[in-house]
Amino acid sequence: MSQKNPIRVFVTHNWHDTDDYLRLFEYLESANNFFYRNTSTPDKLPPKVDTETVREDLRKQINAAEVCVALVSLHAEQPDMAIFQMNYAQSQKKPVILLPQFGLRAEPPKLLVDRADEVVAWEQRGIVDAIRRLARQENTQRFDTIEFNPDEFKDFKVD
Repeated sequence: MSQKNPIRVFVTHNWHDTDDYLRLFEYLESANNFFYRNTSTPDKLPPKVDTETVREDLRKQINAAEVCVALVSLHAEQPDMAIFQMNYAQSQKKPVILLPQFGLRAEPPKLLVDRADEVVAWEQRGIVDAIRRLARQENTQRFDTIEFNPDEFKDFKVD
Protein backbone atom coordinates (compact mmCIF):
# COMPACT_ATOMS: atom_id res chain seq x y z
CA MET A 1 0.00 0.00 0.00
CA SER A 2 1.32 3.41 -0.97
CA GLN A 3 0.07 6.79 -2.08
CA LYS A 4 0.17 5.51 -5.64
CA ASN A 5 -1.75 2.35 -4.75
CA PRO A 6 -4.17 3.22 -1.93
CA ILE A 7 -6.61 0.70 -0.47
CA ARG A 8 -10.07 1.24 -1.95
CA VAL A 9 -12.64 1.41 0.87
CA PHE A 10 -16.43 1.45 0.64
CA VAL A 11 -18.38 2.59 3.71
CA THR A 12 -22.08 1.81 3.97
CA HIS A 13 -24.29 4.87 3.70
CA ASN A 14 -27.79 6.12 3.02
CA TRP A 15 -26.94 9.00 0.69
CA HIS A 16 -25.98 11.41 3.44
CA ASP A 17 -23.01 11.83 5.76
CA THR A 18 -23.82 10.56 9.25
CA ASP A 19 -21.78 11.22 12.38
CA ASP A 20 -20.32 7.70 12.33
CA TYR A 21 -19.51 7.99 8.61
CA LEU A 22 -17.61 11.24 9.12
CA ARG A 23 -15.96 9.98 12.31
CA LEU A 24 -14.59 6.91 10.51
CA PHE A 25 -12.85 9.11 7.95
CA GLU A 26 -11.40 11.29 10.72
CA TYR A 27 -9.85 8.12 12.15
CA LEU A 28 -8.50 7.03 8.76
CA GLU A 29 -7.15 10.48 7.88
CA SER A 30 -5.18 10.72 11.12
CA ALA A 31 -3.53 7.30 10.73
CA ASN A 32 0.18 7.40 9.87
CA ASN A 33 1.27 5.82 6.59
CA PHE A 34 -2.23 4.68 5.72
CA PHE A 35 -3.41 5.53 2.23
CA TYR A 36 -6.94 4.86 1.06
CA ARG A 37 -9.46 5.96 -1.53
CA ASN A 38 -13.10 6.27 -0.57
CA THR A 39 -15.29 4.59 -3.20
CA SER A 40 -18.56 5.46 -1.45
CA THR A 41 -20.29 8.61 -2.69
CA PRO A 42 -23.14 9.52 -0.34
CA ASP A 43 -23.18 13.08 -1.68
CA LYS A 44 -24.01 11.96 -5.24
CA LEU A 45 -27.57 10.66 -5.20
CA PRO A 46 -28.51 9.10 -8.56
CA PRO A 47 -30.74 11.35 -10.72
CA LYS A 48 -33.49 8.75 -10.68
CA VAL A 49 -34.37 7.75 -7.13
CA ASP A 50 -36.19 4.46 -7.61
CA THR A 51 -35.00 1.42 -5.64
CA GLU A 52 -33.27 -0.37 -8.51
CA THR A 53 -31.36 2.72 -9.70
CA VAL A 54 -30.17 3.43 -6.16
CA ARG A 55 -29.09 -0.19 -5.71
CA GLU A 56 -27.27 -0.23 -9.05
CA ASP A 57 -25.33 2.88 -8.04
CA LEU A 58 -24.41 1.24 -4.72
CA ARG A 59 -23.27 -1.88 -6.60
CA LYS A 60 -20.88 0.25 -8.67
CA GLN A 61 -19.45 1.86 -5.54
CA ILE A 62 -18.96 -1.53 -3.84
CA ASN A 63 -17.45 -3.10 -6.98
CA ALA A 64 -14.75 -0.41 -7.02
CA ALA A 65 -13.72 -1.25 -3.43
CA GLU A 66 -11.38 -3.83 -1.95
CA VAL A 67 -13.07 -3.84 1.44
CA CYS A 68 -16.43 -2.75 2.87
CA VAL A 69 -16.85 -1.08 6.25
CA ALA A 70 -20.41 -1.52 7.51
CA LEU A 71 -21.73 0.94 10.08
CA VAL A 72 -24.27 -0.43 12.55
CA SER A 73 -25.74 3.09 12.73
CA LEU A 74 -27.02 2.67 9.15
CA HIS A 75 -28.87 -0.48 10.21
CA ALA A 76 -30.55 1.53 12.99
CA GLU A 77 -31.75 4.08 10.39
CA GLN A 78 -32.46 1.87 7.38
CA PRO A 79 -32.08 -1.86 8.02
CA ASP A 80 -32.91 -2.90 4.44
CA MET A 81 -30.25 -0.61 2.97
CA ALA A 82 -27.58 -1.86 5.41
CA ILE A 83 -28.40 -5.52 4.75
CA PHE A 84 -28.43 -4.97 0.97
CA GLN A 85 -24.98 -3.33 1.00
CA MET A 86 -23.46 -6.03 3.21
CA ASN A 87 -25.05 -8.87 1.21
CA TYR A 88 -23.85 -7.42 -2.08
CA ALA A 89 -20.32 -6.91 -0.77
CA GLN A 90 -20.26 -10.55 0.36
CA SER A 91 -21.59 -11.75 -2.99
CA GLN A 92 -18.69 -9.94 -4.70
CA LYS A 93 -16.14 -11.49 -2.31
CA LYS A 94 -15.43 -8.14 -0.65
CA PRO A 95 -14.52 -8.55 3.02
CA VAL A 96 -16.88 -6.76 5.41
CA ILE A 97 -15.73 -5.02 8.59
CA LEU A 98 -18.51 -4.18 11.05
CA LEU A 99 -18.25 -1.07 13.26
CA PRO A 100 -20.76 -0.73 16.12
CA GLN A 101 -22.53 2.55 16.78
CA PHE A 102 -20.09 5.00 18.31
CA GLY A 103 -20.52 5.47 22.04
CA LEU A 104 -22.91 2.56 22.58
CA ARG A 105 -21.91 -0.49 24.58
CA ALA A 106 -24.62 -2.66 23.05
CA GLU A 107 -23.54 -5.64 20.98
CA PRO A 108 -24.23 -5.29 17.24
CA PRO A 109 -27.26 -7.25 16.02
CA LYS A 110 -26.50 -10.91 15.28
CA LEU A 111 -27.95 -10.40 11.80
CA LEU A 112 -25.07 -8.01 11.02
CA VAL A 113 -22.37 -9.90 12.90
CA ASP A 114 -23.17 -13.01 10.84
CA ARG A 115 -22.57 -11.03 7.62
CA ALA A 116 -19.26 -9.53 8.73
CA ASP A 117 -15.78 -10.98 8.34
CA GLU A 118 -14.61 -9.04 11.38
CA VAL A 119 -16.18 -6.85 14.08
CA VAL A 120 -13.90 -4.01 15.17
CA ALA A 121 -14.27 -1.48 18.00
CA TRP A 122 -13.92 2.27 17.51
CA GLU A 123 -10.16 2.37 17.86
CA GLN A 124 -8.03 3.81 15.07
CA ARG A 125 -5.30 1.18 15.09
CA GLY A 126 -7.80 -1.70 15.13
CA ILE A 127 -9.80 -0.24 12.25
CA VAL A 128 -6.74 0.48 10.09
CA ASP A 129 -5.23 -2.94 10.81
CA ALA A 130 -8.49 -4.71 9.93
CA ILE A 131 -8.70 -2.81 6.62
CA ARG A 132 -5.07 -3.65 5.76
CA ARG A 133 -5.46 -7.29 6.77
CA LEU A 134 -8.73 -7.95 4.96
CA ALA A 135 -8.13 -5.82 1.85
CA ARG A 136 -4.52 -6.73 1.11
CA GLN A 137 -3.71 -9.57 3.53
CA GLU A 138 -0.98 -7.41 5.07
CA ASN A 139 0.67 -8.62 8.24
CA THR A 140 -0.42 -6.05 10.80
CA GLN A 141 1.37 -7.39 13.86
CA ARG A 142 3.03 -4.59 15.74
CA PHE A 143 4.98 -4.52 18.91
CA ASP A 144 4.80 -1.69 21.39
CA THR A 145 7.95 -0.66 23.19
CA ILE A 146 7.55 0.06 26.86
CA GLU A 147 10.31 2.11 28.38
CA PHE A 148 10.99 1.81 32.08
CA ASN A 149 13.77 2.32 34.55
CA PRO A 150 15.02 -1.06 35.86
CA ASP A 151 16.26 0.62 39.04
CA GLU A 152 12.64 1.18 40.03
CA PHE A 153 12.21 -2.58 40.25
CA LYS A 154 15.39 -3.51 42.15
CA ASP A 155 13.45 -4.30 45.35
CA PHE A 156 10.80 -6.30 43.50
CA LYS A 157 10.61 -9.92 44.66
CA VAL A 158 8.74 -12.81 43.15
CA ASP A 159 7.48 -15.36 45.68
